[in-house]
Amino acid sequence: MMNTENTEQGAYYTNQYRNKLADCGYSEEDIQKRLTDTWQQLFYGDDHTRIYAHAGEDMGYMVDTGNHDVRSEGMSYGMMMAVQMNNKDVFDRIWKWTYTYMFMTEGLHAGYFAWSCNLDGSKRSYGPAPDGEEFFAMALFFASHRWGDGEAPFNYSQQARDLLRTCVHNGEDGEGYPMWNPDNKLIKFIPDCEFSDPSYHLPHFYDLFALWAYPEDHTFWQEAAQASRAYLKVSCHPITGLSPEYAHYDGTPNHDKGYGHFYSDAYRVAANIGLDYEWFRADEWEVEEANKIQAFFSDKSPADYRRYTIAGEPFEEKSLHPVGLLATNAMASLAADGPYAKSSIELFWQTPIRTGDRRYYDNCLYLFALLALSGNYRIYTP
Repeated sequence: MMNTENTEQGAYYTNQYRNKLADCGYSEEDIQKRLTDTWQQLFYGDDHTRIYAHAGEDMGYMVDTGNHDVRSEGMSYGMMMAVQMNNKDVFDRIWKWTYTYMFMTEGLHAGYFAWSCNLDGSKRSYGPAPDGEEFFAMALFFASHRWGDGEAPFNYSQQARDLLRTCVHNGEDGEGYPMWNPDNKLIKFIPDCEFSDPSYHLPHFYDLFALWAYPEDHTFWQEAAQASRAYLKVSCHPITGLSPEYAHYDGTPNHDKGYGHFYSDAYRVAANIGLDYEWFRADEWEVEEANKIQAFFSDKSPADYRRYTIAGEPFEEKSLHPVGLLATNAMASLAADGPYAKSSIELFWQTPIRTGDRRYYDNCLYLFALLALSGNYRIYTP
């Protein structure tokens, strides 16, 4: 990474990561304590806070405490958290469990990871979820760059490249499905469907995949990053900034399965936009989008967060993950420059991690926001 004084460029170019919590007046000591304490509670805390468990001598897994299973989403999140926190032991434990129990070696989805397993490792599904695969690949690259490659399956960089090759080329032999549509370069909700999930779109990951994937796929990932930034513009509402959970390739909400509104998956869009802006600052639209989302929630109490149409009309149904929502809204402050950027961070800081059965998703988003807003969600390069 090159260093530059140009503050108009993102952290990839400058190697400078803003500490938005410090900008709001919180002390470096308090910020570091909050980060360390949150990690400790989620990974080593009591039964009301922990979402990670050791398994045997050398494995571990993340638990979806609301659904009592292990998901590729959570495992990939745990690996990203561990590499950002420089904890190789936890990273390797999670990766070994993932590779041992979730990796599929035959059938239409060979080369992908089962999206859901029981706590004993038995598969509950033989289908993958692409948000897991893209986080696995990015976390593996960062691990390779931070700690170096080891013996399989800890040859992190090769594992990442092989996985991305599967994501792009699976099905070219007539069996299986790629995770990205080869024509429009948009990530699918699942490989064997033809619609997307806006919260899966991580152009800041794809820019890095374009550097580190197998050379024959560099152009694909460059185009995927461009396509995702364009897709977010058409899938987010022009006034509220809200996006649906599922959307067609033209960005319109996909109501076919009842997920065409702003709800749990969609919370991540604000976080993704914030991190993309922090790392690359590739599109000033992200500033406008972050401002719109924060403005929409500025007069709403977390206790009354609901399911919404993307136009902002509320349903009776309350949010399942209000802590996760306020965390992602705070993470949007990495891009936002509007009147609610600071208050969104302050609301996040004043909110503790969630306890109880539904804590898994909320607290994953919480720790990512804490890492990002403290300047500790970083790119690790070769």
